[in-house]
Amino acid sequence: MTIRNRAPLFALAALMGSALAMPAMAQDAQDQAAAAQAAAQQAQDAAADASANAAQASAAANGGQTWGSVDTDGDGSISKTEAQANAGLSQVFDDADADKDGKLTPDEYRAYAAKQQK
Repeated sequence: MTIRNRAPLFALAALMGSALAMPAMAQDAQDQAAAAQAAAQQAQDAAADASANAAQASAAANGGQTWGSVDTDGDGSISKTEAQANAGLSQVFDDADADKDGKLTPDEYRAYAAKQQK
């Protein structure tokens, strides 16, 4: 092989190597973006949990009721009967029960409270 033939061959090898490396770099960027998005979602979930825990601690410290103290059967939702233990909750129960299934979930109550704050 002559020197004249080697230069184009090296250029072709370098070009092929860089072309094959491009998808791998793009995949790394996509993986990093997905990981960043997952981390942001976890941080948002943790902040929501911390906010809910702080609200419950505040209510308990001020002699108020927590979700767990009103949810006497421990199923995670509050029935209309259970809501009678809290005068304010019993008044807004029907409005806060978004799916009208007779049970108020924490998500339904948060959505109702957020709507009332606007």
